[in-house]
Amino acid sequence: MLIEIRNKAFNAWTEVQIYQDSQSFRGQYGAIATFVGSMRDFNEDKKVTGMTLEHYPGMTEKHLEAIAKDAIGKWKLLDVLILHRIGKVKIGEDIVLVVTWSAHRKEAFESCRAIMEQLKSSAPFWKREDIKAGSKWVEKNTPGY
Repeated sequence: MLIEIRNKAFNAWTEVQIYQDSQSFRGQYGAIATFVGSMRDFNEDKKVTGMTLEHYPGMTEKHLEAIAKDAIGKWKLLDVLILHRIGKVKIGEDIVLVVTWSAHRKEAFESCRAIMEQLKSSAPFWKREDIKAGSKWVEKNTPGY
């Protein structure tokens, strides 16, 4: 399991390959589910030019680790990878990566979605969007279900 908060841009697909190649569970999994969230140029019908993400150091990582451990137990996962950006994020950059490995697709799909939904609804991150009129704090997340 790997949980990381990063303040620099990353390429989600490169990160998946690097992590997977470093692990010894190759041949044990039959399914990999991946979610990549990236910075879009709009929110609530407003043009967005960028975003700053803040977190609570130490607490955020522990929270994400608890989410991942819970998922590993509930769905019998082989492994979980969660990467999340903080700091200044540009349009088109990857913000979050959630990957789950399991023997079967049902566990991979369900766990990946559940991890992402828990992350969005409860992890201590704060978003400030840059818009034409200045900037504003995002008060609510887009519902995933």
